Amino acid sequence: MLADLAAVFTLIGLTAYVVLGGADFGAGFWDLTAGGAERGAPVRSMIKRAMAPVWEANHVWLIFVLVMLWTAFPEAFGSITSTLAVPLFLAALGIVLRGGAFALKGEAGTVGEARALGATFALSSVLVPFFLGAAAGAIAAGEVPVGNAEGDLWGSWTGTLPVFVGFLAVATGAHLAAVFLGADSQRAAEPELVGRFRARALGSGAAAGALAIAGLVIANSEAPRMYDGLTSGAGLACVIGSALAGVVTLWLEWRQRFEPARYTAAAAVAAIVAGWALAQAPYLLPPELTVHEAAASDATLAALVIAATIGLALLIPALAWLFRLTLSGKLRYQDEPRP
Repeated sequence: MLADLAAVFTLIGLTAYVVLGGADFGAGFWDLTAGGAERGAPVRSMIKRAMAPVWEANHVWLIFVLVMLWTAFPEAFGSITSTLAVPLFLAALGIVLRGGAFALKGEAGTVGEARALGATFALSSVLVPFFLGAAAGAIAAGEVPVGNAEGDLWGSWTGTLPVFVGFLAVATGAHLAAVFLGADSQRAAEPELVGRFRARALGSGAAAGALAIAGLVIANSEAPRMYDGLTSGAGLACVIGSALAGVVTLWLEWRQRFEPARYTAAAAVAAIVAGWALAQAPYLLPPELTVHEAAASDATLAALVIAATIGLALLIPALAWLFRLTLSGKLRYQDEPRP
């Protein structure tokens, strides 16, 4: 019971990070593809305006997931971080470089410095979700055996399914970001930007949907157990729910109704995360280690669940208030051009 509860808390944190952190990284994707200095300036200005109040808050969920995982399931944590040390290290490096570049972009003293910082921010925003997605794909494909560095340091995450999940992570983050930025542009009364993010949202949404469908085909050959879980029972219900939410999101984007589209897009992504968890249940590291086998002692789990409950009771209202202040415009950041 305690192990299952700890797993549910971890899944909640993971879902929040995939949705909010994914949108955060996706904004960097649109920064990278915004175009030249003149054409891309409005898009990049809106990205900075939207991200400035909340971008660091989104990483709270990553910290939450890591603490839950290494405390509640230390054997699984050790196996994951040792076998997947390369993609996780590259993702962590990207997070650090991305954060530093974003913080310093407005302080660049020359055009060259500004371009270098902008490129670092944009490229890191694409590489981080790719490496994190590849790590998740490696776990789903059963490429992470139990034990310290028991898996292939390179081959575990460079197979077809892990790489494909990495691309899917980039696409879903880009779609979430386009929807969120479209809503922010509407709120800022920027009709030209609304149209540009509408096109980006429709294109990235169609691409993410196509990748998700293709992913089922790849899972059928690369991870049959995962495929069976996604095409039956609760896993299938999540897949259907994600598809329906995705279709509704595209319709809302077509009608430029970005505010409700924020929630349907988030629901579509959250359903995929839930489907992944349900499809590989009861395994934490398929096909060897179950949730109960990986769990820490009952005393540790009890203390962790109590601490997580108190922490979430404080964290969720605080983040909700932060987003409310941001969406209401009270924390609005206006990027002022430097000479």
